[in-house]
Amino acid sequence: MEDLVREWQDRLRRMIPGGGGRGIIIVAVLALLGFGAWSAYYTVPSDSVAVVQRFGKYLKEVPPGLHFKFPLGIDVATTVPVKRQLKQEFGFLTPGANDPYQGSRPREVKRETEMVTGDLNAALVEWVVQYRVSDPVKFLFEVREPSETLRYVSESVMREVVGDRTVDEVITIGRQEIEAEALTKMQALSTKYAMGISIDQVQLKNINPPQPVQESFNEVNQAQQEKEKLINEARRDYNKVIPLAEGEKDQRIREADGYRLKRVNEAEGDVARFSALLAEYSKAPEVTRRRIYIETLQDVMPGLSSKIIIDEQTRSILPFLNVDTPKGAQP
Repeated sequence: MEDLVREWQDRLRRMIPGGGGRGIIIVAVLALLGFGAWSAYYTVPSDSVAVVQRFGKYLKEVPPGLHFKFPLGIDVATTVPVKRQLKQEFGFLTPGANDPYQGSRPREVKRETEMVTGDLNAALVEWVVQYRVSDPVKFLFEVREPSETLRYVSESVMREVVGDRTVDEVITIGRQEIEAEALTKMQALSTKYAMGISIDQVQLKNINPPQPVQESFNEVNQAQQEKEKLINEARRDYNKVIPLAEGEKDQRIREADGYRLKRVNEAEGDVARFSALLAEYSKAPEVTRRRIYIETLQDVMPGLSSKIIIDEQTRSILPFLNVDTPKGAQP
């Protein structure tokens, strides 16, 4: 820009002899107009909105795209990423982060992670808070340095939540409950302070005991995991054997019920048949007796190998029975 101004000054001096002062004024005016035209337009990214201030007073919000404003500092447009998920890291810092409030300062890393649990044990807790800007106006004007305020809120809430639990819950089984409770409390404080921030997720990262007792704690943790493993194996065997035994028991019971019903039905059928036979026998005893006699002979006679029929009315013929003939031979 300065080179361009000097070039125009030189041209005007050559064009206006003896009018160097006047030429400088003209050049300055042209430069001012050019700078004003250059600063009159601005572009808002697709994941952001711009908050426009006129003489420092809030004017409006503008959507993504190319826009124009009054130049020379009359209107000031501040871009706020409302569709981008932001994050803050506690106890560590991702290399290459652009946000100065994203990660812990080197001198604050140890202090942020050192916490005392409810059973008066120490733990080193690292976590991440993911959030979005939900209200750009509140984010810019209601709280001074909202990102830094969010770090203080997050640290305060996490110390409170960790302080309500034992060290075993914090390191092993209570991680999900801690994340859920911390998310709820952080969002409540953000709303109370009108920070214009929406908390999306709180995620615990590394949770370790202090360095002097870390080796002993790892041994205890391994023993706890081995215990859980044995319990799970026992439950697996239980779930495998017990249902099989229950099934066999039910099968035996059903078989016994079926056999019982079969015998009861057979007995009831025999009773009904005998009752019917008795009723017929009572009507004609002689006929029924003869019919039973004949039916019995029909069942018995086919099983005999030889048959001897004697007529009781024959008196003059000597009955003869060859007892020496082998069974099954022709006489």
